[in-house]
Amino acid sequence: MRRPLPLLLTALALALVGCEKKSAPAPAPSPATQGGSATAAPPGPPPEGTILIGEVGSLTGSEATFGISARNGIDLALQEANAAGGVRGQKLVVRVYDSQGRPEEGAQAATRLIAQDKVVALLGEAASSVSMAMADKAQAGKVPMITPTSTSPEVTKKGDYIFRVCFIDPFQGLVMAKFARENLKLNKVAVLTDNKSAFSVGLADVFNQKFKEFGGTIVGNESYSKGDTDFRAQLTSIKNMKPEAVFVPGYYTDVGIIARQAREVGLRVPLLGGDGWDSDKLYELGGSALEGSYFSNHYSPDNPDPVVQNFLKKYKAAYGSVPDSVAVLAYDAGRLLVDAMKRAPDTSGPALRDAIAATKDFPGVAGTINLDANRDAVKQAVVMKVEGGKAVFVTTVKP
Repeated sequence: MRRPLPLLLTALALALVGCEKKSAPAPAPSPATQGGSATAAPPGPPPEGTILIGEVGSLTGSEATFGISARNGIDLALQEANAAGGVRGQKLVVRVYDSQGRPEEGAQAATRLIAQDKVVALLGEAASSVSMAMADKAQAGKVPMITPTSTSPEVTKKGDYIFRVCFIDPFQGLVMAKFARENLKLNKVAVLTDNKSAFSVGLADVFNQKFKEFGGTIVGNESYSKGDTDFRAQLTSIKNMKPEAVFVPGYYTDVGIIARQAREVGLRVPLLGGDGWDSDKLYELGGSALEGSYFSNHYSPDNPDPVVQNFLKKYKAAYGSVPDSVAVLAYDAGRLLVDAMKRAPDTSGPALRDAIAATKDFPGVAGTINLDANRDAVKQAVVMKVEGGKAVFVTTVKP
């Protein structure tokens, strides 16, 4: 389990975006005054000689490890940029709001950052559903937005100011369908989807299509909704379908519980999934029930590439833990934004958008990034296996 800096945890409680209530107007979101963040901007106008960036993440709620990992990755990227002189002599500072993992909170935070704080760019969110809500505001305000980990194709379809540094669900779904057929030699797979998650539904749709195209059979589809805690009925139904594996493209918060309950009802086949599994919390929640399962991801800390190992060393020194893929991609997103700022003639929305869109062969920790015409990153994926209570690298799949 990662160890965020103690002061960071204390300050996260100050960063809650107000929930809308019918009886009264929603309170404005409060910026995070984070003691553990070297680049956090204090409330009010940014200091003279600085460039203000906005960040939105799930700093509290069920996916808090994602938001904290992203916060750490972005902060590390901006610290390095400032140590190297910033952008044309100006230091970079970031104002952070908590989405709580909720689309409505993400949209409110994006509105505040754009309309009141006057940020030059937005970084975040991890979840596709929250990023889509934010993207509407960023596109309308002509403020570039880069999401580190939102893999739904619908995110960048929101407009030409919206970018991502991760691969998209069609590629991730293809990777796991191909791996299931060609590497694991599976013939029959069932699918269990979170029907309230754009990420989960999108990944399930592609896996269903591609697994059948590769000659496999989908023996059935079951679904649940975010917040559910009892999956036994769906898992019992799946058990009766007699699959050789179950594809579960959910987030770690659900997958760990699903794994335990699958074993409880006698469903003992491997589980397969996507990058939403990537959190140390997964193994705490699922324990040995996850052994022998596989998921796609953006990077592996086992990669001997000096770029990866150098980042690991810096991250461990700062936060005392091995970074997950969210931290890595957030670091890449922050560095890519800084690179675009240096190439742009100024930090106006159109100029910065054009510079980001022109990104080619950017050396990210999670792989070289090329942005295509849809503003999506074209890059490799890795497949990981749960073994001995941790994720072990299996193979790399190139686009």
